[in-house]
Amino acid sequence: MIQVIAIFALGINHKTAPVALREKVAFAPEQVPMALRELTTMTSILDAVVLSTCNRTELYFSGSQTQAEQVIAWLAKFHQLDAAELQPHLYLHQDNAAAIHLMQVASGLDSLVLGEPQIFGQVKQAYNQARNAGTINPQFERLFQKTFAVAKQVRTETDIGANAVSVAFAAVSLARQIFGSLSKVKVLLIGAGETIELVARHLQEHGAEQLTVANRTYERAVNLAEQFNAQAITLAQVPPHLAQADIVISSTASTLPIVGKGMVEQALKIRRHKPMFLVDLAVPRDIESQVADLEDAYLYTVDDLQSIVAQNMNNRQQAAEQAKQMIVIGADEFAQWLALQGNVDWVRDYRQGCEQIRAELLAKAVNQLATGQDAEKVLAELSHKLSNRLMHSPTKAIRQLLQDQALSQQSLINTLCDL
Repeated sequence: MIQVIAIFALGINHKTAPVALREKVAFAPEQVPMALRELTTMTSILDAVVLSTCNRTELYFSGSQTQAEQVIAWLAKFHQLDAAELQPHLYLHQDNAAAIHLMQVASGLDSLVLGEPQIFGQVKQAYNQARNAGTINPQFERLFQKTFAVAKQVRTETDIGANAVSVAFAAVSLARQIFGSLSKVKVLLIGAGETIELVARHLQEHGAEQLTVANRTYERAVNLAEQFNAQAITLAQVPPHLAQADIVISSTASTLPIVGKGMVEQALKIRRHKPMFLVDLAVPRDIESQVADLEDAYLYTVDDLQSIVAQNMNNRQQAAEQAKQMIVIGADEFAQWLALQGNVDWVRDYRQGCEQIRAELLAKAVNQLATGQDAEKVLAELSHKLSNRLMHSPTKAIRQLLQDQALSQQSLINTLCDL
């Protein structure tokens, strides 16, 4: 029985499994090289790539359907799981569907946050690990290079990653629109939770260098500030520091406002009415709504940012539709290349046969000329025999193709007549 070699994408992600199960099948970076060697040895698959992030674990490989079942069993065994527990949460794509899935993943179309850019680098890292482990063959080399080209095209020719789709990123994006460069802007962050940490990360990525973190618990402020080379203060120290801040972003669990209108008004006087940009990401509010009435104070609430995020998500959805079309074209081009590889041996054999015929007839013609035969007749015979023998195989193949086509047409006619 002939085993058909196919391309597979096997995985589990945020859409198919809870985080508790995803954690169990995740691969630590240091595990990947050993896992690739063990996987290819135990299943004899030809190619293997392991992609493992916080939201997905995926195995890309080439082999037979039987080997695909062996890979599933290996994955469960490697992580000491019951295959029956894992199976309902797995997806398995094959051939063109596998190529499309890989390209969608690399382009950010399959991410928890649509269009997030980090996944592209993670796919590249997975490819490099597999290449270093020797589990990338020419077929997968072509597949991943095509994937990277398509993902770059999606990034440059669509707006898939152009718009903020989290309130933290939206806040930083607004700040950049107002101040341009953030390198010389002083930022006061009030709170030390996940949202403020994400804001700090976005600020740092966009060049902000002068950060101050204020929190009710000073130790938590210090812990967060150390990650971003920032200053740490307590909430009691906010009023004197407020006048130094060009940007104030707050997100705490306080039930009462932390920054009042009077506090901001006093800070603006010290600043000689130099504008202040304030963003309140907390519910209930950290900054009194009356602050918006002050001249030179520009206050945005979480509701303001949510509307921006909703519009931007809509824009990303439209960009995703454009990206899907690019991915289909890219996957089709890879499929065409793959199909051609199956004909390489036939083409090589045909060219070798043609070369043998040419050499044989040329040698005969040279002998004829050497015995004194008429050169014009020798050349005429050479050209006639050469063209006939070179055309024999292609002509036979064309006739067979036309015959098969005629049979198909007649079969269709007969089927229609039977209706």
